Amino acid sequence: MTTSSTTRQKLTNSVLKGLSGEIRRVNDTELPGFHLRITERGKMTYYLFYRLNGKQVNYKLGSHPQITPAQAREMAKQKAGEVANGVDVQQSRKEQRLKTERDKLTKLEAFIEQRYRPYQETRNPKTANKLIKQFYSGFSEFLSLQLSEITTARIETWRTAKKKAGMKDATINSYVATLKAALNRAVDWDLIDHHDLQKVKRLKSDNTRVRYLEDDEEQRLREALRARDSRLKAERDNANKFRQQRGYPLKPELNHYPYADHLEPIVLLAMNTGLRKSELLSLKWADVDIKRKHITILPSNTKSGKTRHVPLNQHAITVLNGWLKHHDSQKYVFERSSNEPLNDIKKSWNKILGEAEIEDFRFHDLRHHFASQLAMRGVDLNTIRELLGHHSMEMTLRYAHLRPEKKTAAVDLL
Repeated sequence: MTTSSTTRQKLTNSVLKGLSGEIRRVNDTELPGFHLRITERGKMTYYLFYRLNGKQVNYKLGSHPQITPAQAREMAKQKAGEVANGVDVQQSRKEQRLKTERDKLTKLEAFIEQRYRPYQETRNPKTANKLIKQFYSGFSEFLSLQLSEITTARIETWRTAKKKAGMKDATINSYVATLKAALNRAVDWDLIDHHDLQKVKRLKSDNTRVRYLEDDEEQRLREALRARDSRLKAERDNANKFRQQRGYPLKPELNHYPYADHLEPIVLLAMNTGLRKSELLSLKWADVDIKRKHITILPSNTKSGKTRHVPLNQHAITVLNGWLKHHDSQKYVFERSSNEPLNDIKKSWNKILGEAEIEDFRFHDLRHHFASQLAMRGVDLNTIRELLGHHSMEMTLRYAHLRPEKKTAAVDLL
């Protein structure tokens, strides 16, 4: 049967070349269900029509001239054979497409960027970026792997290599814990059925390091900070003299400021509050209550994800009052630019340690210094735990040895 829009012919190249402009469909005379559809713009597409379990389906084979009529017919024969054996080829194609998309998503890097990063940013925006960086710095060789390919054997090999390269056991444990947590989430989201990293046991490491400033070290650090402050103010004076002589605009006078820049107040606050560096750098004036003598650390900025109220001693209040005089219009207590928190102080911190002749001391050790000073002055460990924001007593117990008199008093009871 032939109409103005449909014709029945064996599909060949010569037939396609001779089709008139009004033809919209050509039904193949050799293979039932095999046909060609033509759009008004002339695009030609091959299909196989079939019925299966009461369902009618047009299965797309491909377009002309990307495949020839002969190639399309062979594909149609193959698919017709599968249908005859009860296979719904259209459904199979959909499932394969879904599998392909899933395989793309379940590569570690794609999973991190498309699913895990958004999840972490919603859960804890402050720590999300730092967490994601661990995958790139620690597991760069795993980024192209499927999640299901990250096995215990691969991790053991990875750990051995990292240990030989000098990575500390505690750092290795941290990386593996981060990866485990991500794979646990992938299982929860049905992206993978399971993973076997539970078999990877933590390396035994001593994370009880307590490095605090000895009295002479603390004195040298404070003196170095004051000397640096005086030097910066003198440099600003000399720079303004130079500018004045040449008619250049002058920079703000620093001699009227208690602190020439952010380093000294940050260090002093860390020593007197025990705040983490990230907590200090993300601190907003809105969270500082000098009148009631406390700072509020919001869940988005804490490691535990819980709000913490940190009391301020007189030293901390003096620092904040001095800094507030000239920075009260800022959103953040320490800003690098308008309404943007300070990123880091690594360069200036390392330099001041050198000037103070202090070795093997990290900024985080100021937190240990704070806790150690409390412990040595008889403050109970649970209070120290609350001030530091430790989730459990386990982390706080590292300071117990600083109170030997408690053990002595205990045995004296006998």
